[in-house]
Amino acid sequence: MSNTTLNRRQFHRHLQASAMALALAPWQSPVWAQATTDRSWKTAPFQLGVASGSPQHDSVVIWTRLIVADEDRKEADADGVAGRYEIYADEGLRRLVRTGDWHTNATRGHSVHVIVQGLAPARSYWYRFICGDAVSTVGRTQTVPTPDAAVSRLRLALASCQHYETGLYVAHRDIAAQDLDLVLFVGDYIYETTYPNNRVRAHRGPAPKTLSEYRNQYAQYKSDPDLQASHAAHPWLLMWDDHEVVNDYANQTDPAFTDPGVFLARRAAAYRAYFEHQPLRIGPDPASPYGASMRLHNKLHWGRLADLWTLDCRQYRDPQACPDPVKGGGRVVLQCADLAQTHRSMLGNEQEQWLYDGMRRSQRKWKILGQSTIIASTRVNSPLGKTTYTDIWDGYPYARRRLLDCIAENKISDVVTLGGDVHMSVAAVLRQEPNDTSMPPVASEFVTTSISSRGMSETLLSAIRSSNPDLLHARSDERGYTLVDFNPKRCLTEFRTTPTPAGTSDKLKVQARFAVESGQPGPQLA
Repeated sequence: MSNTTLNRRQFHRHLQASAMALALAPWQSPVWAQATTDRSWKTAPFQLGVASGSPQHDSVVIWTRLIVADEDRKEADADGVAGRYEIYADEGLRRLVRTGDWHTNATRGHSVHVIVQGLAPARSYWYRFICGDAVSTVGRTQTVPTPDAAVSRLRLALASCQHYETGLYVAHRDIAAQDLDLVLFVGDYIYETTYPNNRVRAHRGPAPKTLSEYRNQYAQYKSDPDLQASHAAHPWLLMWDDHEVVNDYANQTDPAFTDPGVFLARRAAAYRAYFEHQPLRIGPDPASPYGASMRLHNKLHWGRLADLWTLDCRQYRDPQACPDPVKGGGRVVLQCADLAQTHRSMLGNEQEQWLYDGMRRSQRKWKILGQSTIIASTRVNSPLGKTTYTDIWDGYPYARRRLLDCIAENKISDVVTLGGDVHMSVAAVLRQEPNDTSMPPVASEFVTTSISSRGMSETLLSAIRSSNPDLLHARSDERGYTLVDFNPKRCLTEFRTTPTPAGTSDKLKVQARFAVESGQPGPQLA
């Protein structure tokens, strides 16, 4: 057993035992006195913890954001804030391999993004930030294997939908304790909405519309000790959905039918705040109107084992079909001529072609599509016909068909889609025509339940299950996340869940396990 593997396991056990203390005292460090300083902080600035993400085989992004209290603000606002970062090859912080300076200011929300380069592939590193006499908590990160490396495993946690008010983040505590390569978060990191009837804890401010309000919302979410521990334990890949801006927005349209210029200004504020609070390489595009565009979709090579695409299902999509003229966004419809329009897209034409070209060229064993919602059908049979909920892939049936046709017609094997959004654990078969058992499966789908957001009623879900035989497993009564483990022979998925509301039980249990064997699309109970 390697020292790196041992250190990782020791680190995860340590996080499991002390995640609360790790996040509640982010400024505490056994080497506080060793930090050289020309700044003395009256209030500890590293209150939001640390994070890493966007890993490559030779680099990774490390992140923090300083909270500058009023008593420290005058000095910080005058010159900004400068400090240094340190990267170590061991958990004990004895083998320093990289160090450098950083600078931030109020214009950036005092956020810090460092792209650490020149690292070795497929290994763990430990990092921290120092600013004057303040030292951040220590985080662990990991680089990915080189694109041509023979890799035996990819183990990730799939998570989404963490409404702060409707449950605690016990799932993140469990994620922090796992031995993982990545956390794949597929949307709804924050919520702009409030649910007074289901509160476990309350948002501090109003529904965010401005940059300062979005910053405050992120700061409250990131103050949670279990979320901080999850970020500190693993590198993250991130994709947004709608609540990072406003519920059910689509491209330049929001449900209130706000003037596009006004809405884009809000979207720009939301995208900027998103970048300021996540370990991302690229921020909003200053050339777009208001800075309201941001390239988030990407592809990651995991050696020769897997290609992982993260897909943006919000920024480029066509507006939802047949919207309510008073209250836009998604809704349930029976008759809707817009659904027959073949050009309508969930991803936008450019992102669609980028994905299809990439899948056709991929030479890796597994092709993993990380996207924000559910691809399998959830339409419900009724006496008047099938109902369609228009905000998910059911509302973009020709876009879904193009995706599945690309897989089938090009004989692309071992495709697994990973999603979130719908607050239920799902294992499903994907066919070119949903639920048509005369057509063979072409891909496998797993959707994670929410971290904390409430699920739909059992009455509705029962109708969905009975109308859609391709749904092999669907439960919305529990909260949690999903472990997904790939090796050259199979993909093993474990739904890890806890009762609603999250926090009524400290521990998660295994709700179900499914496996996908290489060369045999369609999940099977494991």
